[in-house]
Amino acid sequence: MVDLPVFDQPAFDLPAFDQPVFDLPDTAGVRWSARIVDVDTGERLFEINPDAVQKTASIGKLFLLIEVARQAEGGQLSLDERVDRRTEQPVADSGIWYTLDSDTMTIDDACRLIGAVSDNLATNVLIGRIGLAAIDETTAGIGIVRSALLDRIREERLPQHPPTLSRGAGGELADLMAGLARGEVVSADVSARVLGWIGLNTDLSMVAAAFGLDPLAHLEVDRGILLRNKTGTISTVRADVGVVTGARRRFAYAVLAEWTPESPAGVRDDVLAAMRAVGDGIRALVSSAL
Repeated sequence: MVDLPVFDQPAFDLPAFDQPVFDLPDTAGVRWSARIVDVDTGERLFEINPDAVQKTASIGKLFLLIEVARQAEGGQLSLDERVDRRTEQPVADSGIWYTLDSDTMTIDDACRLIGAVSDNLATNVLIGRIGLAAIDETTAGIGIVRSALLDRIREERLPQHPPTLSRGAGGELADLMAGLARGEVVSADVSARVLGWIGLNTDLSMVAAAFGLDPLAHLEVDRGILLRNKTGTISTVRADVGVVTGARRRFAYAVLAEWTPESPAGVRDDVLAAMRAVGDGIRALVSSAL
């Protein structure tokens, strides 16, 4: 596990600085749900439609990781246990396990694959191992009411299936990330383990694009920033949730964007540019608070 550093919080007001202005444009019918919050003070620096529930693609895999970490802490499973991909139907797209030679790996490695490349096959194998009911119970137990992992990954979603893999609200997901950073999600050890897994994330294409980090190697502090984030993408969704730690302050964020298949072809570029602009603002906050 890799713990986020916790810096001593000053007992005085930080010097004044020009706080960035956050904005998410009304572009081509894009629905936004977002929040930026100071991890340690709870101050909300920005939010838009924070309670709006929308599709979040792979963001819901966070709830799977939390439940695996919880069961490991409670002795209900061992992270050294080997799981077998042949217990599930093959799925491709996000991930690399479906391209690898080995049919088995440890639960810990499966979680690392989910954290690093949002591995769909590893996700389904772990859902098969622990069950959606257990994930739902723990998700509710940590106070999450708007966001959820609804289903396993499916090659084809039929009318009898949940309409999407996961859903979420920007405000709730930003608060979840803040709770993970403070070590409050289930326990300090569970929170740290989940943050360690998602610290491997290679997708820095959205909010995190602004930080200029190496997408393949950013477990350690770089450029004065430590990042932990999880992203979700489908054809009509871009979602990024994370926590950014600087020398004196920590900010949790969630920026969710959803549009329709009928939206203009360039909407994805507009969304990515807007999300990066939010990241620029967070970076300015972290730098100005040094």
